[in-house]
Formats: sequence, C-alpha cells, structure tokens
Amino acid sequence: MKTHVVKAGDIQETWYIVDAEGLTLGRLSSKVAQVIRGKHRPDFTPHLNLGDHVIVVNAEKVHVTGRKLEKKTYTRYSGYQSGLKVTTLAEMLTKKPTEVITHAVRGMLPKNRLGRSLAKNLRVYAGPSHPHGAQKPQPLEIEG
Repeated sequence: MKTHVVKAGDIQETWYIVDAEGLTLGRLSSKVAQVIRGKHRPDFTPHLNLGDHVIVVNAEKVHVTGRKLEKKTYTRYSGYQSGLKVTTLAEMLTKKPTEVITHAVRGMLPKNRLGRSLAKNLRVYAGPSHPHGAQKPQPLEIEG
C-alpha cells in the first residue's frame, strides 16, 4: 500500500464560524485549536497548514468556571525595571475580550513557524457581526 501525502496545491480552504456565547473558554479553545490545526480532517498532515479558518463571534460572552475571573492572570513584561504588568481575566474580558480567546488558542498550537502561521487562521470578534460573509462560513458545533 502507498501512503497518501497531501501537497500544498491540494489543500482546500474551509471556513467555520463559532458563537462563543455561553461556551466554556477551555473547551471552546481546544476545539478551535484542533480545527485550525486540521486534526478533524481525514487527510491531516502534521507539518502542513491545511487552511481551515475559524471565526469566533461573541467573545465577550464566553463562560469561565470556578474563580478564574479573579484568580487567572495575564502577565506581560516591558523589559524595564518594574515593568511587569499583571491583568486578571475579568479585566481582560471587559477591555480586550478577543485577546482572551486568542491567547488560549495560541497556547494550544505548536510553538514554531507552523504555529505562527496557523494562528493567522483565527479571527475573533467581540460582538455578533463579522466581515467574512463572502467566505460562506459553516457553523461549527461545540458542546459545553
């Protein structure tokens, strides 16, 4: 038997849309990362960007469990003395709700050139509208 290997010219782009309203952040992020990576496809190839795009709408209405709103923190460092900035999840959801989902999904992608190119296939919007209607995105069902 011969092994079928997907070539870059054979890749078909598919667009999916997810409504994040009421969905748990971690479960949403892991499913979106799998789809962006291409693991749901029968022709999955680990070293290729298979071209699946995901649009997440209503990012500000995502659900988190437990006390994560107060306990979970995001840190960034400017490189200067006393330049460490700490932000809680509750502050991030009010100021930049799109960054919460983007940060969670990027953490589940590979940490190399492939992961950086895969991260470009994710579009997150705080509200219910998006400018990608021409791509005819298919709804992606996520439980929970």
